[in-house]
Amino acid sequence: MADTIAIEARAVAVPIAGRTPWQITKARIQRDKITMVALGAAIFFVALAVLAPALTALGIIDPMNNHTELVGGLGSMPIGPFGGVSLQHWMGVEPGTGRDIFSRVVSGLTVSLTVAMLAVLLSVVIGTIIGIISGTAGGRVDWFFSRITDFVLSFPQTLMLIALSTIVIDVLQLAFNTDRTIPSMVFMILVMGFFGWPYFARIIRGQVLSLKEREFIEAARSLGAKRWRIYFTELLPHLWAPILVYTTLIMPQNIATEAALGFLGVGIQSPTPSFGSILNDSVNYALADPAYFLFPGTTLFLVVLSFNLLGDGLRDALDPKADRQ
Repeated sequence: MADTIAIEARAVAVPIAGRTPWQITKARIQRDKITMVALGAAIFFVALAVLAPALTALGIIDPMNNHTELVGGLGSMPIGPFGGVSLQHWMGVEPGTGRDIFSRVVSGLTVSLTVAMLAVLLSVVIGTIIGIISGTAGGRVDWFFSRITDFVLSFPQTLMLIALSTIVIDVLQLAFNTDRTIPSMVFMILVMGFFGWPYFARIIRGQVLSLKEREFIEAARSLGAKRWRIYFTELLPHLWAPILVYTTLIMPQNIATEAALGFLGVGIQSPTPSFGSILNDSVNYALADPAYFLFPGTTLFLVVLSFNLLGDGLRDALDPKADRQ
């Protein structure tokens, strides 16, 4: 009887399928409602930034056209309540020019996210390469790169951005033979990317130090694998989690830095739309037309908040020791 029951139990048993780390992470993220909302918001803002040039080319948004009839003449305040909000102008119009604020916010989103993402990409590439080499080589190589990292970290990023802006942007403007928009973007990408890589390098170095003594690295070395193969074939696939988490955490910082520089008059300047230039212009009308500051400021807040919450959620989802309750 017992043998019969055992045979029947094996016959109806359901095999248990294992789950990959990605499937486990995906399930954890899907259970976290806040992270899912933040992910949806981040995707929405990125998609809007990507589509903004096409929307401008099709005439759906127009960030540069002066609608003087909506402000009672050039230099006047918007006609209508709450800064001229209407079905045609969802966020109202700019005082003095009549330019559509929603169009300028969407176009500014493209500029700000482009600068932030390219700066993060530059930091990730430099920091990952240096972190892998430093952590794997050890000895004098590790000491050399660690001292370079400490040296770069000793410079205050914001102060260097302000101090170098005039000279570097003028040189880039002569090189590109164009207005200050492209040189300003290139300058901020280079400086934020350069001063951001040490944080990535330290994180990657710490991960590599714990990975380089693992069995699969020893096996690769015993089989005669070259250094670059160990760096980018054996180690790099195990580093995507900290790279992804830190990328989402550093993105809002770069967005806020770009806005702050534009607000201080160092970054992108009006009439080119960016969060910084829009907020810089809106401060002059903070009392007379608070909607001009409120709508772009709220949008910037939501963009930064969505990436911050997404980074926190990814960090928890990828940490097996995190509290899931």
